Amino acid sequence: MTAPVAAKNPPERKALPPFEALRAFDAVARLGGIRRAARWLSRDHAVVSRHLRVIETWSGVKLVDRTPAGVVLTEAGRVYHKALACALDDIAHATLDLLNQGQHNRLVVWSSPGFALHWLSRRLNEFERKVPGLDIEVRPADSSPDFASHQADIDIRFVATYEDELDDNPALRHEPIAEAEIIAVASRAYRDEQPSVKSPSDLLQHQLLHESGYTNWEEWLKSYGVDTEGKVTGPRLWQGHLTMDAAHHGNGIALANTLVARAELESGALVNMAANKPEFPRRTGQYVLIARKDRWNDSLVRRFRGWLKDRLLKDMPDVAPGG
Repeated sequence: MTAPVAAKNPPERKALPPFEALRAFDAVARLGGIRRAARWLSRDHAVVSRHLRVIETWSGVKLVDRTPAGVVLTEAGRVYHKALACALDDIAHATLDLLNQGQHNRLVVWSSPGFALHWLSRRLNEFERKVPGLDIEVRPADSSPDFASHQADIDIRFVATYEDELDDNPALRHEPIAEAEIIAVASRAYRDEQPSVKSPSDLLQHQLLHESGYTNWEEWLKSYGVDTEGKVTGPRLWQGHLTMDAAHHGNGIALANTLVARAELESGALVNMAANKPEFPRRTGQYVLIARKDRWNDSLVRRFRGWLKDRLLKDMPDVAPGG
């Protein structure tokens, strides 16, 4: 007669390694590198490397091989990660269920402030009508959310085509939703009263209005071949809507894109300082919708993405990406 098999007792909780080390190992294994994992976790790469050493020291098992091309999982690392990934997914889903009790129709959208103020907030009730019971939160922010900690479901950013591209995070997916020209705007009175702008370098003689720093103006002028080293000055107002408001009141020249400044340009409250001047070829940027790759086709994310693209195209056919 075969002896009964004893029930397998679960290990005590103290047998678990530090949770941050587990998250770091999982990110490295999924994304294929320490620096990619660091970007995903919003940590310094040295911190991620330290977490890897911690878990290897704690377990006494080598989990990764460090090679000139990067880190590679050992056989033990692959086996361990397969089980760990399932456990972390369970924890993540359980936590989301806990946080979203009674809120299964909740959608959190972060957005660059200009887009949120001048376009999204004015049309949001239309999407709410399409999704009865929707609890939507829109947060204007100059920085992107931490998708790894589920800080947001969707992020909307504006990226100039002459700047660096979006960070190539393999855990995220992005899609262009609109394209707009980036222009220098001022009030009609300022344009008529101040020295004329005939070339991009002429702008350095004017009062330039800035958001949090000089970077936006410097990069825009550099795209026209202007040497900006130590030459860009002017007040910093921290928000794009404040620079546009200051420009509207004749206090200088602001950078704006034609999507957020459309109403002011059409009414004449603001004018394009470089309109119809061949010395100023078009400089454009794109609004990009970003979401976690593993949630790209979740019902609310998919519906919001579809509505947003359709509504933008209906409002402004000329802003369609590549249009």
